Amino acid sequence: MTLAAAADSDDLCERLGSIVRGSASLMTVLEMLRTLQLPDPLVFSGAVYQTVWNALTGRPPSHGVRDFDVGYFDEDTSYDAEDTVIRRVADALDGPLRDMVEVRNQARVHVWFADHFGHDYGDPLTSTAEALTRFVCPAFAVGVRLEEDGSLTIAAPFGLEDVFAMRLRANPALGISPDWDAVVASVRNRWPEVTVEVAGRS
Repeated sequence: MTLAAAADSDDLCERLGSIVRGSASLMTVLEMLRTLQLPDPLVFSGAVYQTVWNALTGRPPSHGVRDFDVGYFDEDTSYDAEDTVIRRVADALDGPLRDMVEVRNQARVHVWFADHFGHDYGDPLTSTAEALTRFVCPAFAVGVRLEEDGSLTIAAPFGLEDVFAMRLRANPALGISPDWDAVVASVRNRWPEVTVEVAGRS
């Protein structure tokens, strides 16, 4: 099953699935999450779109991938509950991956976001996939989950065209993020091939 936007072709979904399965590190994280059976889990953000860009540009799968962002959704929004999950995930991993996986309960992001990033997050989320709708760029807003039968679920509220085009544009629902310039600079430093399409910017 896929949750990618309907406008996307099956070809893009299949390409994404093939690239994800070709990354040993990403698959290790996905398999770990399936074993732990966290509620509504997704691996998203850099671990996914950066792996795609590495495949498109002939770089090693791990090039530029600094961490593996994991989201899950639990109505217990206490810090202690989230910390317990963080520890469970860490205990399930060995080697460098243990320190590279960052786990956050998406049900409580609104609690800490403003203090951490300096601007408001908005209303509480209702699912892990909904978090993708608030990402800086559509290209970043792609998440994957490994199901019990071995299939991959893809969550991509803005579709997959931007990630495969290596295109950065502002979230169409939110406009330019306060962090836009820093985000673009960081990405261009690692993948100079990306294009930026925002009115008044280049």
